Amino acid sequence: MSEDRQKQILWVVRAALVVAILVTVSFPSWEQFEGKGMLFRAPFYLLPLAVVPTIWTLRGRPAPYPYAVDALVIAPFLLDTLGNVFGFYNNYAVTDDVLHFVNWVLLIAGVTIALRRTDMGRLNAWTTAYGLGGLAIIWWEFAEYIVQELGTAGLGLTYGDTIGDLLLSSTGGAVGAALVIALGERNRSSADALAGGSVQV
Repeated sequence: MSEDRQKQILWVVRAALVVAILVTVSFPSWEQFEGKGMLFRAPFYLLPLAVVPTIWTLRGRPAPYPYAVDALVIAPFLLDTLGNVFGFYNNYAVTDDVLHFVNWVLLIAGVTIALRRTDMGRLNAWTTAYGLGGLAIIWWEFAEYIVQELGTAGLGLTYGDTIGDLLLSSTGGAVGAALVIALGERNRSSADALAGGSVQV
C-alpha cells in the first residue's frame, strides 16, 4: 500500500474516533451508553491519538512515519466506541468476544510492525509483541474492574467473562503478530524474486 493511502486511512481513523467519542459524551443518556462509563472512558480513549507520534518523536523521527502503526494502534479504540455507539454490545452478546479478539489482532499487528522497523528478528518480534499483548489485556481488565468498582453498573464483569477476555485477546495478539511477520516474509520473498529475475534478464 502506498504511503499516501496509508496516510489517508490514518486520518480517517483518527477523525472517526474523535467523532465517535464526541457522540458518546454529547448524548450520555442514550440507552446504549447507560452504565458504560463513557464519560470516564472518553479522555483515555483519546490518548492513543498521541502514542505513536510521541514515540516516533522521542526516537528521532525516523523516516518514513509509521502511518500503519498509528492507525492500527488507534483502531481498537474506534471499534470499541462504535460498538457502543451503534448498540452492538447491547443487542449482540457475541460483540464483546469478537472485538476482544479482533482488537488485539489489530493492536499487536501495529506493535509488531513497529518492532520489525528495528533490527529485531522475527521470533523476538513475535514473542515481544505477544508478551505486550498479554500485558495490555491484563491492565485492560484491571481498568474495567476499577471502573466497575467506582459505580459503573453496565459492564457486567464476571470471573468467566474476565478469563474469556484474557484468552481471546492474548490469542488475538499472537495471531496479529504472526500475520505481520508472515506477510512481511512473503513480501520480502516476492521482492527478492523480482530482483533475481531482473538480474537474470
